[in-house]
Amino acid sequence: MHSAPGIPLKIAIATYGHTAALKGGQVKIAGVEPNFVEVKPIIAAFRRMVRDVEFDVCEMAPATYMIARAAGAPFKALPVSIFRRFHHAGFVTRGDAGIEVPKDLEGKRAGVRAWSVTTGIWTRGILSEDHGVDLSKITWVVDDEEHVQSLRLPPNVERAPAGRPLVDLMAEGYLSAAFTANAGIGRAGAPTGGWRVADGGDAQTYRELFPDAAAREAEWYRRTGVYPIHGVIVVKDRVLDEHPQVARALFDAFVESKARYLAQLARGDTDTDTDTDAHYRAMQQIVGADPLPYGIEANRPSIDRLIRYCFEQQLLPRQFAAEDMFIDIEG
Repeated sequence: MHSAPGIPLKIAIATYGHTAALKGGQVKIAGVEPNFVEVKPIIAAFRRMVRDVEFDVCEMAPATYMIARAAGAPFKALPVSIFRRFHHAGFVTRGDAGIEVPKDLEGKRAGVRAWSVTTGIWTRGILSEDHGVDLSKITWVVDDEEHVQSLRLPPNVERAPAGRPLVDLMAEGYLSAAFTANAGIGRAGAPTGGWRVADGGDAQTYRELFPDAAAREAEWYRRTGVYPIHGVIVVKDRVLDEHPQVARALFDAFVESKARYLAQLARGDTDTDTDTDAHYRAMQQIVGADPLPYGIEANRPSIDRLIRYCFEQQLLPRQFAAEDMFIDIEG
């Protein structure tokens, strides 16, 4: 006797240690027949989902998702965060820009790939809330379009001149600061912890705005309880309306797949560690045994803080509740 066929779902998520068992079929999604679609880089899937609602289930940057949801996008997020990290590191300044403390950024230009990039939102929120930086007094230069096309940018956000890449603008001194991941900047390998343009074409070194970022991040977590979310899983409203059980089935599958990954980390076989494994081992030293907590309650401080930062940075029209944005699996 054959069992009833599962609900077919087109799913776009990247392969990580904690999603590998799910994508590899070792972990099943109850009542679902998944069709995993490979999109590389996964950021391309974000745009396709926001603009064309192409997938039934899709990974997406949390800020992109919140902006889209507030604008009426027909999908809602599971309380599953695909990536976690802190945000005091990765924002660098030119040595000749006269930036000694965060307030010195005021009156300068800083580069970020797009205004709604989640990394930028977290770091800007920290600069404003903890260091008194007036974000409106910084000219933010972007060289990519926003995923959500209807988003209206603040007046102090401008396009890179002539579409030039941020890495070149930083090297030339047009920018005084930039996010390393967004501006193509890599570590110089110098003992001072300086940075330089990745292609090696410029001797200008850059320095982290917070050279003691790791210590600051650990202290920030102890003080705030906020462990920034990155990457959420969104599900089409139509799927949720027609098959409400799918939300729980997906959530349970992500939990099981993650549990297998955490068991792998706990075995301590560092010979096969990836950079991501090493990252989560480091996160465990700060946040505890589970560096990828799921559920609204476990993540409420982070969710609430990101919503507030998005509102303050003119990315959301109001401060939403966590339940407005995330499916309440635990309720």
